Amino acid sequence: MKYICQNIKSITNSINILEKVTGTVDLIAVTKTFTHFSVLEALKCGVKHIGESKVQEALAKFAQIEDSLKGVTKHFIGHLQSNKTKKVVEAFDLIHSLDSIKLACNINRHAANINKIQNCLIEVKVSKEPSKTGINPDAVADFYNECKKFSNVNIKGLMLITPYSDNPNNSRPYFKQVYNLFKDIQKSFIANDFNILSMGMSRDYKIAIEEGSTMIRIGSAIFGERNYGNK
Repeated sequence: MKYICQNIKSITNSINILEKVTGTVDLIAVTKTFTHFSVLEALKCGVKHIGESKVQEALAKFAQIEDSLKGVTKHFIGHLQSNKTKKVVEAFDLIHSLDSIKLACNINRHAANINKIQNCLIEVKVSKEPSKTGINPDAVADFYNECKKFSNVNIKGLMLITPYSDNPNNSRPYFKQVYNLFKDIQKSFIANDFNILSMGMSRDYKIAIEEGSTMIRIGSAIFGERNYGNK
């Protein structure tokens, strides 16, 4: 699995170069569908953030590598169903996919039950596809303001998944749009704790960083192509 370390080193070098212009960027290794052996290798290579999107898969994996997860931030990056909320709140440090007041209420309730302040990101919807989730850009500021009433939910920023394209540059307008929205909320609400902009994946993370991303989610560029047939 030496290729994992080589890939992480290559991505980290790219981040370091871009950071000189843009500022600090955190790398999330997206470990969904990959074995706990792959996760352990990534951790040995300096990864401090891991991302998962399937609750049962994540919990089983976490149990196998529990001792190695000390000091590692666990990110839930998938669509969160109501019946999975309790387990996600118990297991994850940051939820990237807050997309409704109903979900915010559920997160708040389960977090309060364990005396936890659950950090979350608002998922912004820029795709026209009905199947895609998230908050429409013109409604994000009001949604953020509404979420402030939940005492056990802390909104840390925004998350974006761009529509798929073979040309990474096609993501740039979406990154610009959500970055401007991010800065507007910081300014309008004097939100000092609103400081995470999670956007950019394996195919377009360099462009995302150029456009102001503070957190990138990288899977295949670290671990190789996924085999969804086994999941």
